Amino acid sequence: MRAYNIAIVGATGLVGSTFLKVLEEYQIPIQQLKLFASERSVGKAIRFQETEYYVEAVTPGCFKGIDYALFSAGGSVSKVVALQATKEGAVVIDNSSAFRMDPNIPLVVPEVNLEDAFGASLIANPNCSTIQSVIPLFALKQAFTITDIEYNTYQAVSGAGYKGIHDLEGKTKGFFPYDIQATAIPQIDVFLEDGYTKEEHKMMDETKKILHDSTLRISATCVRVPVRYSHGVSIRVTCKETIDLARVRKVLSAQVGLVLLDNPDDLVYPTSIQATGTDFVYVGRLRKDLNYDNVLLLYVVADNIRKGAASNAIQIMKGLMNHDQSR
Repeated sequence: MRAYNIAIVGATGLVGSTFLKVLEEYQIPIQQLKLFASERSVGKAIRFQETEYYVEAVTPGCFKGIDYALFSAGGSVSKVVALQATKEGAVVIDNSSAFRMDPNIPLVVPEVNLEDAFGASLIANPNCSTIQSVIPLFALKQAFTITDIEYNTYQAVSGAGYKGIHDLEGKTKGFFPYDIQATAIPQIDVFLEDGYTKEEHKMMDETKKILHDSTLRISATCVRVPVRYSHGVSIRVTCKETIDLARVRKVLSAQVGLVLLDNPDDLVYPTSIQATGTDFVYVGRLRKDLNYDNVLLLYVVADNIRKGAASNAIQIMKGLMNHDQSR
């Protein structure tokens, strides 16, 4: 594989710093690396692979010669700067919500729909909780006809960045509307007119787009919990067919990127402890709804900063590199 010129926008944030860690772990061949952030971080030194890099400000022409630009700088920045980067020749993978529901921009989880990204100059990285949920759902779609999905999330404070972690650790107070050290908070992002939050709509809308199925009936309740890393999602899946748990285990076990942990007799099930620091999605607590033979219940956990953000973006990039090399 040839070496690539890569840029990171939002390099000093929680996801941005994780981009660097994952790039090194995945041994992505890098010829040139550029790091961008806000004006207050310009000049900051960041060490990567025994070399000191200095944070730059975005300027006209700064993406010329860049092959891939990884963005995690927020939607308002992406709406302007990501478009600049594509015009200057870079392929952008954007972690914000700015472009996710644009019908002309692919929304990609590599284990599910990498081919949607082929040939695109701008690719959207999904919401963290959506990423970990659609992988088992994609596997289940190979064996069952899914009609309804109900999400209940248990989302770590790191989903809100460093400020969320600092609130949990007591370094700051007031970032969350209630004391996250003392309570779970049934609100992530702002409330909309229908009573759902923006985060809940992200999960509902993004799932349909990634799975290429606008007929799915989906509901969601998103809750912030006092955990540093790795979101949990309880999923209720309604199918047309009667649920066969042996078949469920078979398709989930065969799914790339998914680890089945489902032995309740020995207290084996997914937890944030297992998921943190990894790029796998863990699934367990498999059972049929006692009232309906066609309803499956499961619980999914993944590291929201890695697989839910940085690693998913880099896996997209690596998949595009491999696709280009194979042509």
